[in-house]
Amino acid sequence: MSYVAICMFLMFLTTYLIRVIPISFVRRKLENEWIKDFLYYIPFCVLSAMTFPDVLYSTSATGSEPHISISAAVATAVAIIMAWRKRGLVAVAIVAVLVAIAVELLLPYLP
Repeated sequence: MSYVAICMFLMFLTTYLIRVIPISFVRRKLENEWIKDFLYYIPFCVLSAMTFPDVLYSTSATGSEPHISISAAVATAVAIIMAWRKRGLVAVAIVAVLVAIAVELLLPYLP
């Protein structure tokens, strides 16, 4: 069995167990508000923790040491403002990408 197949099997097993164990052991409806709130926000926190660092270091990564680029910072600020104003996820993502591209194209022409 190849290394890739073993890794894929372990990833499958991990994600499967994460989903099956709570279903198997929790038979009754959750009534504790703290636990319900905690479980509700977990996916958002995990997704944010996985993607936000990549957003900041996604553009102009040259050399061995990553740095936050101006285009990534401006696009992130625009995305946060749009999300704060209750715009849709797709609109926020598209505008943020377009802003990052525009800033990257304009940077060589700025003093």
